[in-house]
Amino acid sequence: MIIALDVMGGDRVPRESVAGAVQAAKELGMQIALVGPRNLIEDELARHAPVPEGLHIVDAAQVIGMDEAPAQAVRQKRDAGINVAMRLLKDGGAAGIVSAGNTGAVVAAALLNLGRLPGIDRPAISAFFPSTEKGVLILDVGANANCKPSYLVQFAHMGATYVERIFGVQRPRVGLLNIGEEEMKGNDLAQDVFEKLQKSNLNFVGNVEAKDIAAGIVDVVVTDGFTGNVTVKVSEALLEFLFTRIKTAIMSKAHYRLAALVLRDAFRDVRRKLDYSESGGAPLLGVNGIVIVAHGRSDAYAFRNALRTARDAASSGLLSALTAVPKK
Repeated sequence: MIIALDVMGGDRVPRESVAGAVQAAKELGMQIALVGPRNLIEDELARHAPVPEGLHIVDAAQVIGMDEAPAQAVRQKRDAGINVAMRLLKDGGAAGIVSAGNTGAVVAAALLNLGRLPGIDRPAISAFFPSTEKGVLILDVGANANCKPSYLVQFAHMGATYVERIFGVQRPRVGLLNIGEEEMKGNDLAQDVFEKLQKSNLNFVGNVEAKDIAAGIVDVVVTDGFTGNVTVKVSEALLEFLFTRIKTAIMSKAHYRLAALVLRDAFRDVRRKLDYSESGGAPLLGVNGIVIVAHGRSDAYAFRNALRTARDAASSGLLSALTAVPKK
């Protein structure tokens, strides 16, 4: 099974992306197609000599920048790494794709090259929020700022299928993100979606507030891409702020530092469970292929785990399950 990596997608590439691929090949025995400018990839691989087996280069001369208009860049730059990787997936040369590049470009390239799954109007980017051991899947977190009620119903079906297939959760609990638990809370969109989810065959448990996400009372949280993106980014910033303040407080006094030495393993375990790099990336659900959208700030470890996530999704039969699930 080959996973394609968009080597030039992200803030610290190609050094971190190639290093992550080397880790995945060496530690996980993965087969990875490094898609990007050949000369840059070869220079980075030289840093890791001897290069482990399982890595091969697919040349892609063009790069889409983070500041470019996504749809326009995807159409104009046919030889950009994300387009080449998508065509590789479509033609059967790869089982999945990982990219930490321009999110809009990744979505546009997936739609242009792969198309949507039957019955899906809009794809959704999902992300895991740390709560229980497995976490809570939130979608959409950025692909669709404006949504129709039918989109959110489709997101709910895809999210439930992902959690069931990847983590083995039977009848995942689905919640609708809202400003209150009562049925009539929220705007017109939320009220309409609530009614439709009640009539679906999903295990819909009702509205959930933002404070309930971390409590682990649901397995899947559904919302529009604007709200989901803000929710995830505020959560990331808050976690980073808390860890920074805790570190500052610990370093302020000698006896705090001594106590921290005793609790070092506990701190590391908490940090690991809350770190986005542990999952590596978020699946783009609803397109006709396995696409993992990694964080723009991904380091080598995050890229390694994103590649693992893509491999696990591809080997799980997720795509067939998503194709077969009812979307209404």
